[in-house]
Amino acid sequence: MADALYFVEKQCAVCEEKFEVTFVRSRLSLIKQDTDFCAYYKDINPYYYTVWVCPHCGYAAQENEFTNLAPVMATRMKAFLYGRDVKVNLCGIRTREQAIVSYQLAIFYTEMLGFPASKIAALQLRLAWLYRESGQVDEEKKVLAKACASYDLALSKERMPIGNLSELTVMYLVADLLWRTGDGDKAKLYLSRIVSSPLAKIEKRIADLARDLWQEIRAIEKTTPDQSEDEK
Repeated sequence: MADALYFVEKQCAVCEEKFEVTFVRSRLSLIKQDTDFCAYYKDINPYYYTVWVCPHCGYAAQENEFTNLAPVMATRMKAFLYGRDVKVNLCGIRTREQAIVSYQLAIFYTEMLGFPASKIAALQLRLAWLYRESGQVDEEKKVLAKACASYDLALSKERMPIGNLSELTVMYLVADLLWRTGDGDKAKLYLSRIVSSPLAKIEKRIADLARDLWQEIRAIEKTTPDQSEDEK
């Protein structure tokens, strides 16, 4: 596993101290991918290292939000962290538990600093994937529901695309997360919007994923007893 990692010294945007950041080499072997785009790789989980955490002041964020933190936000963060004994060192090789802590910190700071909902959603989704990996079903569903709400908010408030996600991709993610958290009816509404969109011909892969998910939902619904019938 160590061969897949390398370490680079960076300077914290908040406290300006230097610390070591762990990077994952790009040549990873993909094993499979879930319908919400959670990818599984051989030997190492790159999601463990997405969030940078300064061991000196405790600030945590993804690379872009760390290196491009606006001065006014850095000042606000410095004032918040001043005098707090954070005592968190997540440098080097991380365990899953340490990775979970890194996301929890990053979500807290991202929300505190008022970053767009899409930034928060991306962190929430990856945190949910870590809970999935560890078999923490209840925790996974709770965070998936939050990610779903954040992506839905991004759809209505933010200009698309967001990062490398097109509008249809975000709609598909919302549908998938709705389905995973128990709202199949609302999920089908989003899937219907995707397949009927003029963009579906351009984004064929997303349209096909939406159709596949629609079929999966319908197949499961057909095999699930109607609760209202059971109550008669």
